[in-house]
Amino acid sequence: MPQGIPQTGKIPDPLEHETMWDTSLELEDNINIDKIPIVCVQETEPQPEEYRETERLLQRTPSFGKQVKFLLPPITIEDNAPQEEELQFFQAVEDVLGGRGYSFKHIFTSDQWIDITDDTLLRKKILRPGRGEDSRPLPGQQVTVYLMGILEDGSLVEKDPKLSFVLDEGDVIQALELGVRSMQLGEVAFLLSNGLYAFGLLGRDPDIPSEASLLYKVTLLEVRDKPSLVALTTADRITLGNQKRECGNFHFEREEFRSAMHSYSQALTILTPSMAEPLSSEEEEEIREHRIKCLNNLAAAQLKLHHYDDVINSCNAVLEMDADNAKALYRKGKVLSERGEYEEAMSILKQALKLEPTTKAIHAELSKLVRRQKGQPEVTKSLVRTKPKAHLKLRDDLNPLIRHSAKQRVSSRMLLIGAVAAALLSLLATFIFVQDT
Repeated sequence: MPQGIPQTGKIPDPLEHETMWDTSLELEDNINIDKIPIVCVQETEPQPEEYRETERLLQRTPSFGKQVKFLLPPITIEDNAPQEEELQFFQAVEDVLGGRGYSFKHIFTSDQWIDITDDTLLRKKILRPGRGEDSRPLPGQQVTVYLMGILEDGSLVEKDPKLSFVLDEGDVIQALELGVRSMQLGEVAFLLSNGLYAFGLLGRDPDIPSEASLLYKVTLLEVRDKPSLVALTTADRITLGNQKRECGNFHFEREEFRSAMHSYSQALTILTPSMAEPLSSEEEEEIREHRIKCLNNLAAAQLKLHHYDDVINSCNAVLEMDADNAKALYRKGKVLSERGEYEEAMSILKQALKLEPTTKAIHAELSKLVRRQKGQPEVTKSLVRTKPKAHLKLRDDLNPLIRHSAKQRVSSRMLLIGAVAAALLSLLATFIFVQDT
């Protein structure tokens, strides 16, 4: 499960899936002239005679013969200096790892750590106790944590001094969901998570590789009830709604379609202002645009799960706000074609094609619909569910040598089987020949 995640335990913030079919600074006017550095320009003495030729060439440069002196003291900027809290964090990591480098292996079996899950793949070590059992956060409450996390090679990949999220709403990876739920207010603890409860097989591009374990240091700073939607301003609704939609996009990319649906539904709830809340025309338009994005992405997730009635409802909701929305038309036409409602599907898909004539997915769906109308057999897909392309690409990048060796082993085995079969056929042929003679 995600998280989101700059990069903290939160889910990253991808842009709307605009192609998800299948599936210079301005200066201020009030510049204070008194703050401009004073520059003194002083003429230098002419160069000696022997340098006259060189001087003649250099005089072509406007700055030649001028000396520029700034009267303000220089400012030194220290680049990439480790901050004090990072130094303290790594010192604490070294203390807890016991001088064994950054290997996490022994921690997963250490009796000094507490199991959060029964499979021992998510563990905790309390550095400072909290304020008691009554201060533990409950599902649905909003928490704020101080978070830092590293990979097993010591790379710092997570740092957020004030990460806020609501428990059980899928805004963060399971390691933080479950880990923070086990903590008390004010508690400081290390959380060690196997990749299963972190970023899984896909990892998080570009800093967290596939199936990577993570070691977090977490401080539970605050526990409170999540804010009431009634009290939110329109701007706050839009911000929060976008965060939920981006969580859904993160899940969708990882093929966690049910979690994606949950996040998109939450976003739509947030982006539904109360009837008593007056909105300007600009606010109404902005809310409408964000709802269309959420509904389109929701329909895409529903389509992946074959929830056809829900897809139709989501697409119809989009088309009520934007009758020429090509994505909604495409998905509605696709579902109608799947149901055998060919005439209506053809009309809707042609309307989508007129709006997006270069979209290959619409062309492909129309071709499929024509074959169905003619009773021609469709190209059947393998019943064996293939791994997602992202998974295949990741595996290819990480294990090229392993895959090559596996191919070699298969080839050798096939050669051996072939040789044995040839030998048996030869013996059989000889036996038949002897019998005939």
